[in-house]
Amino acid sequence: MAQTNQPWPGREYRIDVAQDVLDDLRERLTRTRFPPGQSGPDWGTGTPLDYARRLHDHWLNRFDWRAYEARLNRFEQRMIDVDGHPIHVIVERGSGSDPTPLLLANGWPSSFVEMVGLVERLAHPERFGGDPESGVTVIIPSMPGYGFSPPPPEAISPGEVARLWSKMMTKIFCFGRYIVFGCDWGSAVGGILASQYSEGLAGLVMTTTGGVLDVGPNDPPLTAEEMAWLGRMQRQMGPESAYQMVQGTKPQSLAYSHADSPMGLACWIVEKFHGWTINGQQADPPFAMDDLLANVMVYWVNGSLAPMWLYMYLGAFKASNERSRVPAGFIFPPADMVPPAPRSYVERMYEDVRHYRVLDAGGHFPALEIPDVMIEELQRFLRACERDRS
Repeated sequence: MAQTNQPWPGREYRIDVAQDVLDDLRERLTRTRFPPGQSGPDWGTGTPLDYARRLHDHWLNRFDWRAYEARLNRFEQRMIDVDGHPIHVIVERGSGSDPTPLLLANGWPSSFVEMVGLVERLAHPERFGGDPESGVTVIIPSMPGYGFSPPPPEAISPGEVARLWSKMMTKIFCFGRYIVFGCDWGSAVGGILASQYSEGLAGLVMTTTGGVLDVGPNDPPLTAEEMAWLGRMQRQMGPESAYQMVQGTKPQSLAYSHADSPMGLACWIVEKFHGWTINGQQADPPFAMDDLLANVMVYWVNGSLAPMWLYMYLGAFKASNERSRVPAGFIFPPADMVPPAPRSYVERMYEDVRHYRVLDAGGHFPALEIPDVMIEELQRFLRACERDRS
């Protein structure tokens, strides 16, 4: 495996948000103007006023960005140029003699913050009672405009992100083989990698189907189970998809409020961490406020417009009836915004399904919500792909 003992490509990077940015944030938070109380049920019409006030108080009086920044800086980071796009990457070399590279890919409104809790356990299982030879080299890139990857000069498509990831992994890191785990847009980019840029891609594991299926006239018709699932998906997505229309058509208008009001940005994002995890419940989102706010901070200090550009390409996704040959795995949290797809449906899209699991719990952000479960499932998929190396 290339890069075993060599320095990583790109330049060394550390997160160090300017103090004047933090001072400006604090001043804005002290001048927050809250809206009137809601006319509808809590969480049903958006982030409740009571929760917003508690989140604001925690952000202003208890959240310590510098401490969280230091936590993130424990990991090696690089800034890598890929065809003119500076890409921020967290990279942790795995234990063992020949660790498999594993790329972890997030989507919106998440960030690399969602994935960092998996890094040490995946890269160094011996620290948690496991076998060091099962460690993987963890790569967490931020898409252009996401995290600390600077925004591109104009919108780029998920297909272009897939091309960048493929070049980064095979030509810049020089990995002969690698595996991808994707959530949200990370799944969509992974699906494109499997179908269009599969060089070196030894496995793809996702929390969604990673694409859209087109059932042609020569294909077997959808089963009753598959039809029922499609109906559930449409009903479930309906109330949760309004943000897609806004971000896919008028992202610039939304960006003004997000760039000017930290609480406006936070309440737009945090509402998704509730609705896509415990939709219909009136409890707080099942995440520590520090983790929620760290994720929001990544958007606040770097901007929220470019991450919304991907939604301009939702209507451009083309359904396909070609089956990918890349070994595939599916880890479906039951409380995600899209219900788990039947195995028969994903087998129409992927020729070699190595792993299929509907979890007992969890929603759209499983790496942050149920990291222990995700570590176990990812390790199972990795073992299922290891036979290809012998």
